[in-house]
Amino acid sequence: MIPVSCGQIAEAVGGELVGVDAEAVVDGPVVIDSRKIEPGGLFVAFAGEKVDGHDYVAAVTEAGAVASLTTRKIEGSPCIVVEDAQSALGELARLVISKLPELVIVGLTGSQGKTSTKDLIAQLLAPYGETVAPAGSHNNELGHPLTALQANERTRFLVAEMGARHIGDITYLCRITPPKIGLVLNVGHSHIGEFGSQDAIAQGKGELIEAVLPGGTAVLNADDQRVAAMAGRTKETVVTFGEGPEADVRATDIALDAGGRPGFTLHLGGETHAVQLQVVGEHQVPNALAAAAAVQAAGLTPEQIAAGLNAATTMSKWRMEVTERADGVTVINDAYNANPESMRAALKALVAIGRARGARTWAVLGPMGELGDDSQREHDGIGRLVVRLDVNRLVVVGEAARPIHLGASLEGSWGNESAYAETSDEALELLRKELRQGDVVLVKASRFVGLDRLATALLEEASQ
Repeated sequence: MIPVSCGQIAEAVGGELVGVDAEAVVDGPVVIDSRKIEPGGLFVAFAGEKVDGHDYVAAVTEAGAVASLTTRKIEGSPCIVVEDAQSALGELARLVISKLPELVIVGLTGSQGKTSTKDLIAQLLAPYGETVAPAGSHNNELGHPLTALQANERTRFLVAEMGARHIGDITYLCRITPPKIGLVLNVGHSHIGEFGSQDAIAQGKGELIEAVLPGGTAVLNADDQRVAAMAGRTKETVVTFGEGPEADVRATDIALDAGGRPGFTLHLGGETHAVQLQVVGEHQVPNALAAAAAVQAAGLTPEQIAAGLNAATTMSKWRMEVTERADGVTVINDAYNANPESMRAALKALVAIGRARGARTWAVLGPMGELGDDSQREHDGIGRLVVRLDVNRLVVVGEAARPIHLGASLEGSWGNESAYAETSDEALELLRKELRQGDVVLVKASRFVGLDRLATALLEEASQ
């Protein structure tokens, strides 16, 4: 973070200085985990259901924190006392960003693919200037400002991934990091339980486009009608990406290699370049096109973009991580999150890898969360798709995912092609007994299910 005095912080967040000099300067990191405090830093204390950060204020003071942002006074510790820690954290980040006028902010959102695209953008920009991007999926009202606070005078690019569960969420995040470049990937079913409809999701995602700064660029998916329609929500330059001929940035000649990694011809800025991605799944093509369009708006040339796409790798864990065990079984760990669109994409990638290798394929699937009234129908549809794609074996884990098993059965699965397991342990036991050399196993579910532990167990057992 750039150096900021406690007096400036207090003024920005509407806080009261208690036991701290207004001239004292915070020049270290801002953290919400007391274990990560460093000398010169600022600790933000949150009172959670199980852990109250205020209990650790004395410890961070001893460890060298200049002050703590708290909602109550802590005897013997320097504090900036505020009414709401979350709001104050956002205002602090907003202050820091306002002091970096040369910073190019690339904001992106979408129902799926945000983190993969964020990783691609960050890798493309990094060789051309210091770049800050969130770790993993730190895209909410806490992770977003914490990422922004990492920027300093040397930072040229800030990649700001923005998630949303309600109308107004992205508007709030854009107040913290006003985007020079705003990118919307797609409008799907993720969080439809909160939004109520895809049209409402589109309304929320489009807040990013309305926030693009004067002279900036809106990057929109030409293949998604709801996203393409957002062009009417800005007066700034609009650039589109997609596979259709009308897109400004597009891909042709798409083909998957034996590892399920897509290659294609990139059409960009009047030039064509051959691209071979190092990430898995045909669904990564629109992510790559989106990233290409965004970084072109940030000043990169088509040649630089193509070279960057050819070199980029997976940075965030549990997203189509492909690992081959010593015994020849391949595990695809995509268990970080799941919605209908990402589930379909992962299944297609599984089938493509299996077909290229002549291998038997397994889909180990758990429930998809936050689908509201669409949950039963969407889970049923995934089960039917598994059968249509001719995945060899399906293992459905957990009561909430049972409609996947039922959908597969109704679509024509028979015998032991589809199995239901109450728990991850039960599913793991089945896999232990029946996996054989050459099999390819996809593990996917929403994060709260914890199927990543099953994927980890599959990999650890082969190494023992």
